[in-house]
Amino acid sequence: MVTRREFCLSVGAGLGAAFLPTRALLAGEEPKKIAVVTTIWHYRSHSWHMAERFLHGYPLRGTWRRPNIQVVSAYVDQVKENDLSRDRAQRYGFSIFPTVAETLRNGGDKLAVDGVLLIGEHGDYPLNEIGQKQYPRYELFQQIAQVFEEDDRSVPVFNDKHLSWDFARAKEMVETAKKMNFALQGGSSLPVTWRMPAVDLPWGARVEEIVGVAYGAIDIYDFHALEMIQCLAERRRGGETGVASVEGLRGEQVWKALDAGSWEAGGWSAGLFEACLSRSHEVAQEETFSHKYPTREQMQEWVKDPIAYRITYRDGLKATMLLLNGLVRDFTVAMKLPGQEEPLSTLFHLPPNPSVVYSAALMSHAETMFQTGRAVYPIERTLLTSGLVQAGMTSLAKGGELLATPHLDVTYTAPKESTFWRD
Repeated sequence: MVTRREFCLSVGAGLGAAFLPTRALLAGEEPKKIAVVTTIWHYRSHSWHMAERFLHGYPLRGTWRRPNIQVVSAYVDQVKENDLSRDRAQRYGFSIFPTVAETLRNGGDKLAVDGVLLIGEHGDYPLNEIGQKQYPRYELFQQIAQVFEEDDRSVPVFNDKHLSWDFARAKEMVETAKKMNFALQGGSSLPVTWRMPAVDLPWGARVEEIVGVAYGAIDIYDFHALEMIQCLAERRRGGETGVASVEGLRGEQVWKALDAGSWEAGGWSAGLFEACLSRSHEVAQEETFSHKYPTREQMQEWVKDPIAYRITYRDGLKATMLLLNGLVRDFTVAMKLPGQEEPLSTLFHLPPNPSVVYSAALMSHAETMFQTGRAVYPIERTLLTSGLVQAGMTSLAKGGELLATPHLDVTYTAPKESTFWRD
């Protein structure tokens, strides 16, 4: 049995190396040069979130951190009237090129950067038959890898959000990075942002069930919520074993599952769901009330399109991700550990726009990777969550059909030290 004190203290060991590059900002050291390869660059786009951290820095522990990293070139796939890339290039002195290859070579004939920041989010791209936006992350990655192959040198690549809308392509991206021996890191900012309370699942603990409650649209925020769940699940005893099946529920199916009150009855743990709402800072309220737990009737009244993914892992762990727009506007998670009566729960804190410091938390780990040449946490996490988004949306498109997922046999071991921000 893991006590609450042991749970809280488990995040304290080995934290220093997780936060800052060990070689950055040493006296006289030349800055690492990086290229930005992105779909679009405008206000509040992910390029604005991520790439600009390397132009003007970000706050860290009460200081303003200026990474010893220089953006020297960029490729922007779609340029519209609200584009910021030209303004930023003029202000900060980098070049914009018409192709990925020219960007990585910075106008020369050989690879001329020490890292690549790949941001395939936002922009006008087609939807597939299940509603996924077909961002060209895979295609842009392939062009990056082609330069590595042609120039007989590779550098670390950070891929923002999921690897691809298609699991087979995402898996190929991971295999390419391993074959060519370069660090590949990616994913959501949720695993690395602040938590309230600042706790983690003790590394190697047993877990029976996890419930995560979030908001937002499928194909966008479901990924963030799944990364929130996965960054905890991967720390369980035995490490990650992969996912056996996924069931996507929508509308009335969600309310029936909620009423079931347990996984065995076709839903999820009522206690874990309550713990999630109790951690939320933004639970909806009826007029004139504050901090009143919503009734079942109010939930159904306020949430017009509820979504749930019920996930069964290959080792028996059960997890449920819920998107409840109209009820919450934040991300919370709760876990049931054997022999422990109270759930372990926390809020994944996302500071508001325009500061969005959670993207700085994510880019601090990209900075570490660019400086050291090593990924801070396994890319297999993001490979698995990429596949979970596709599986969940496929099940939804099939009316809630339970999908066997033998292809999601992703196995890996998470690092013992925690990588989320605490101060």
